[in-house]
Amino acid sequence: MNTPSHDFVTVEMRGLKAALVARAQAQRVSVSVLVRAAVERELGLVDASAEPEGSMRAAATAGSIVKLSIRLTSSEAEQLDAGARRAGLSRGAFLAGLLANVPSLTGDSASRVDCLAALTASSAELSTLSRNVHRLTALLRQGEVGPAQQYRRLLDTLGNDVRAHLSLAAGVLADLRPARPSAGRRESRRPAAV
Repeated sequence: MNTPSHDFVTVEMRGLKAALVARAQAQRVSVSVLVRAAVERELGLVDASAEPEGSMRAAATAGSIVKLSIRLTSSEAEQLDAGARRAGLSRGAFLAGLLANVPSLTGDSASRVDCLAALTASSAELSTLSRNVHRLTALLRQGEVGPAQQYRRLLDTLGNDVRAHLSLAAGVLADLRPARPSAGRRESRRPAAV
């Protein structure tokens, strides 16, 4: 049997253990997976800018977490691993998203990573817009009308820029949430007639 060698490191967490364990549970991954990802980012072994913020994050379910063992062919297991990797999720979180019909995981919309990248880029533009409005306000308070004129175009498009960001954010959030069941798939809440 060919067993992989393991590299172990013992770390004094100085009060961070509870937060680490809670984060791992919330993300539905082991503490080792969470720590390895953090070390990879810190050492520059992964491109942190390409990795969506909170890429392994998955909302904890309202009920308790249950460990489930399933049998898959090696091809199916590879597909599962590849899909989870593309989505930046653990296998369990990826499967839960598929079961919940999350559009960004089921192929009904852009990929989860693409959705988050679009939202990150739009948020960065909005942040720049905010800084420019702050600078314009400072210039106007100082009575600097000439330099403030440079921001005229910004004011002309401000409403449209904010609406475009909000529309994008709403679309991304919709693609990352579980899809609502269609009317045909909803179960009736009325008790069956006896």
